[in-house]
Amino acid sequence: MSKTAVHIENLSVYYRHTKALSDICLDVVAGEYLGIIGPNGGGKTTLLKAMLGLVRPYSGRVEIFGGPPQKKRVQIGYVPQFSAVDRQFPITVFEVVLSGRIDPGLRPFHRYSQRDKKQAEELLGRVGLADIAGYQISELSGGQFQKMLIARALAREPRLLLLDEPTASVDAVSRQQIFDLLAELNRDMTIILVTHDLFAISSQIRRLACLSGRLVYHGEPELTDSVVQNLYGCPVDLIAHGVPHRVLREHGEDSDKDD
Repeated sequence: MSKTAVHIENLSVYYRHTKALSDICLDVVAGEYLGIIGPNGGGKTTLLKAMLGLVRPYSGRVEIFGGPPQKKRVQIGYVPQFSAVDRQFPITVFEVVLSGRIDPGLRPFHRYSQRDKKQAEELLGRVGLADIAGYQISELSGGQFQKMLIARALAREPRLLLLDEPTASVDAVSRQQIFDLLAELNRDMTIILVTHDLFAISSQIRRLACLSGRLVYHGEPELTDSVVQNLYGCPVDLIAHGVPHRVLREHGEDSDKDD
């Protein structure tokens, strides 16, 4: 039997008096590549933060590899949204990736080992940034910046990688490189990807979760008209230009598989 990487049971989260998530139940098997889609404000980032133990559930529970997220953070790599990171902070690419080697929790006067530095160098090579390791992060393009954040998340050698819109604000070449890297990483770790990118939905991920405050759908990465209607509250045409996979079934196709 496959081991469960993430177990979410009846999870509800409030911000003050506003409900962000309602009664979410979701299991992610170890080794899975799960995509999460949904409208803005649908709770996607909140769900990732619940997996990280950064938001307190109003009800329900979250388990990561059989334990509470707070005790499993060392096994989780996290790539935040592009807009959530201060690009003007005076720090080099190498220093950002190296900082990923620090264990969770406040540790003043941390000293990096030679192994830490070697790991950071190897990761920069893996994401194609070795030649700009000494650049200030303010000098990076959008694609380079995202690759740096992925390298930092990998510095912990995680078993679970969470990514929040990693291809937003990147060029087409960097986008393809990022998805190629994630496909390679998925051989060794579980990946959960929040995205609006139809290329990822149709050709990259193995399972799909549709979130709009509640879990509308969880299953194969193929959407029906009724799922999209429930997700966005109105009919939506999804078109993936140049992608040889369907995101929506043809009208009239059998929809008995709907969850």
